Amino acid sequence: MLRIVLDTNVLVASISRKSPFRWIWQSFLQDKYELCVTTDILVEYAEIIERYFSPTDAEQVLAKMMMHKNIVQIVRYFEWDVLHNDPDDNKFFDCAVAANADYIVSEDKHFDILKQRSFPAVAAIKTTEFKRILDTISKS
Repeated sequence: MLRIVLDTNVLVASISRKSPFRWIWQSFLQDKYELCVTTDILVEYAEIIERYFSPTDAEQVLAKMMMHKNIVQIVRYFEWDVLHNDPDDNKFFDCAVAANADYIVSEDKHFDILKQRSFPAVAAIKTTEFKRILDTISKS
């Protein structure tokens, strides 16, 4: 199964019923990919969902996420310190490495630096590429 790490901006954009990115959340709920998270990532998810929606929404989204069978909780044992443009986002890279994730899905350009790294190799893709990959997997 496809294993990914979702940057917070993508998760937050996908949870609203009116969002054009709703398919990302729906695909998670339909078990189309495994979502890898660490405690740090979950804390950030909660903080940002509370900021844009409400504490109740954050609680409901995280509860639904954590009860789902395709959530993969990862323990980060090593910090790679790769994303110098936004050090706070290193947690996503570290999670992807520890989880042996296929992709980090993000709209942030600072993840583009990963294209220049050969070790550890982690691919960062945009939501449009992620949709194409999910559609291809669904057809096979």
